[in-house]
Amino acid sequence: MDSRSTGVRPERAVLVGVDFGVRSRGNRAGAIAARLAAVCPDDSDVTSETETRSGSSAAGSGPAASTALDADESLAEFRELVSSAGGEVAAELMQRRPRPDPATLIGAGKVEEIAGVAASTEADLVLFDHDLSPTQLRNLEAALPCRVLDRTQLILDIFARHARTREGQLQVELAQLEYMLPRLTGRGKAMSQLGGGIGTRGPGETKLETDRRRIQARIDHLKVALESVRTVRRQQRQRREAVPVPTVALVGYTNAGKSTLFNALTGAQVLQSARMFATLDPKLRAIELPSRRKILLSDTVGFIRNLPHTLVTSFRATLEEVEQAEVLLHVRDAASTYGEEQRSQVEKVLGELEVLAKPRIEVLNKIDLLGGPDRNGADPARLGRKSPERERLEANGAVAVSALTGEGLDALLAAIDAALRSDPIIEADLRVPQQEGAVLAAIEAGMVINAREYEGNLVRLKVSGPASLLGRLRKYRERDGAEKPSVSPG
Repeated sequence: MDSRSTGVRPERAVLVGVDFGVRSRGNRAGAIAARLAAVCPDDSDVTSETETRSGSSAAGSGPAASTALDADESLAEFRELVSSAGGEVAAELMQRRPRPDPATLIGAGKVEEIAGVAASTEADLVLFDHDLSPTQLRNLEAALPCRVLDRTQLILDIFARHARTREGQLQVELAQLEYMLPRLTGRGKAMSQLGGGIGTRGPGETKLETDRRRIQARIDHLKVALESVRTVRRQQRQRREAVPVPTVALVGYTNAGKSTLFNALTGAQVLQSARMFATLDPKLRAIELPSRRKILLSDTVGFIRNLPHTLVTSFRATLEEVEQAEVLLHVRDAASTYGEEQRSQVEKVLGELEVLAKPRIEVLNKIDLLGGPDRNGADPARLGRKSPERERLEANGAVAVSALTGEGLDALLAAIDAALRSDPIIEADLRVPQQEGAVLAAIEAGMVINAREYEGNLVRLKVSGPASLLGRLRKYRERDGAEKPSVSPG
């Protein structure tokens, strides 16, 4: 729920981006940007523009330029994560240094600068676009005037906000506890009960060990509960497998438009939102392909850059739909400025799930956002032509669609038809008596009729349909008709 509707003030956050491996003289520009944000916290345009300039000046020329660009894009994505978590950006800072500082990640000088910015903007928390070790987290919390969270903690918080089903809540809690367990001594006064004086060492140590045992016991309980969820899913899948209905899974980067595409293909009304990780719980719906085959389409959780491994592990029950799918639809945002980076991150997670060998269709969504005049200054859309960007993307074998307008969905369904290998489509000639109304109705419902002729009381049909259905109609096949594989429509 939006914080405006509840009347609760959103938490104000200072965002800290990091870029290691770049020796830069442009860090002063980043400091100026942070100070501008502190003086004018509502003027986000000033902060963004100055940070962008500092990024380009820091990059200089050569290979460093691409590194600076990646860091700026990562910070922009991090800003979207904060918005999805219901936070409000008070200021943004970027730290570029050759290597991470073991104690604070960003160095003592930058820590002092962040402390000043956090105090002047009355920030509730400081968010790092990087994972923090327990030692770094403890040192930063001691030096800064507010709470400190890293990237993984922020993503876990978003998952906790969006988990609606019991299964989703179990998976999020398991991921949170597994992340928290090794960091008990790294959370300062919030978690650690260790003391440094007389009368505190013993009880503190006992309390800490008690906390660890309780968390470990809860983790074990959650794993048992999730295993029972997997068992139920396995039983449901076995019942589905009794009828040959293949599953096709939507995968892709978060906010690529998977849920919107799912709704467009199935007519479902699942939540579609511009916020990241709006879908956590898998959805399954049956759809019909041009060949009249039925498939189950699955909508799954989106992936993101540096997705915490604990999340991949905890969400195994959800991601089993991806593992069991016959075909994967990799949905990409065609209008994204860093689509290749998103693509590689999704493939990285698919590699962890060991499903890279599965047939995969690349779906370039949001083509309605592509456009602009061609070299001659003409608008391709008005002339009934494709934009140069779309032609380039389709030349690589991808299917271009717009889930919002419905453009390209027929071509996508045909591509799914062609990619399926189970229960293949074959062509056959049938001779069915006209009085066999139930048989003719089954043929009409489950096959594509390419030709129809009437011969006395017989109906002669040239059809293409699933091998499983034609197998049940064996006695109606033409004796001299050769059965052959069908060319998929489209």
